[in-house]
Amino acid sequence: MKFVSYRHQGASSFGVLLEEGIVDLPRRLAGAKDLASLLASPAQLDEARSLAASKADFALSDVALDPVIPRPGKVICVGINFVDHAAEAGRTVGKYPVIFQRYAESLVAHGAPLLRPRVSQQFDFEAELAVVIGKGGAHIAPEDAMDHVAGYTCFNDASVRDWQFHTHQYGMGKNFRATGSLGPWLVTADEIPDYRQLSVQGLLNGERLQQGRLADLAFDIPNLIAYVSQALDWQPGDILATGTPSGIGFKRKPPIFLQPGDTFEVAIPGVGTLSNPVADEG
Repeated sequence: MKFVSYRHQGASSFGVLLEEGIVDLPRRLAGAKDLASLLASPAQLDEARSLAASKADFALSDVALDPVIPRPGKVICVGINFVDHAAEAGRTVGKYPVIFQRYAESLVAHGAPLLRPRVSQQFDFEAELAVVIGKGGAHIAPEDAMDHVAGYTCFNDASVRDWQFHTHQYGMGKNFRATGSLGPWLVTADEIPDYRQLSVQGLLNGERLQQGRLADLAFDIPNLIAYVSQALDWQPGDILATGTPSGIGFKRKPPIFLQPGDTFEVAIPGVGTLSNPVADEG
């Protein structure tokens, strides 16, 4: 099953995505507020599944998509999590995962423009699989971690490279306005029996520049969920971005950076394709 968040006739909403359109859940489920709260309610999730056989309320083309979780409480990102990416970056995979945070306000939806900042020409791409948390918790054991996964979506952790390396902390280069994207939809975990069979690709103007297999993560999803949970409680709707494979722009010779007029896609067969044009910040 697929879920989407969107705006329809000026109002924010969310629903089940069918081949023929969208079943709008707030009009069908009493008390349904947003997708994150739906994921926290097993009873409402069961009702939503039963509504997947309903007639669509409107077409996908009738709505403007939002990031699939419009306001995640946490966006936890993992750096240097593919061995080949670590090698191209001149890094080695350490004993513990490299964790950094991204602010929700830096993310845009599928189809919305990524904005190259006024202050930098080094706007780079990072194709990733994102995990959407469905059940919260702290001190989660790795063997229990997948029970906390609601589903998967695509993520572009596009980065402002010169600002990323102003200091040894990544934060500023990862948090410019409208520089990352999340979507287009959430595919529920039951549709992906083994995430390790997935692959992630990054395509610039149709040319594949990145490709990696989720089986090649240095730190797998259960261990990442467990590790973070020792410090922070996971909440429904939180996002875990699992890291990008090799092929990023600034390590190419010559470097390739995103330019106005470009289109970058994150393609994960079985999950979806997240596509965004690039524009200069106004």
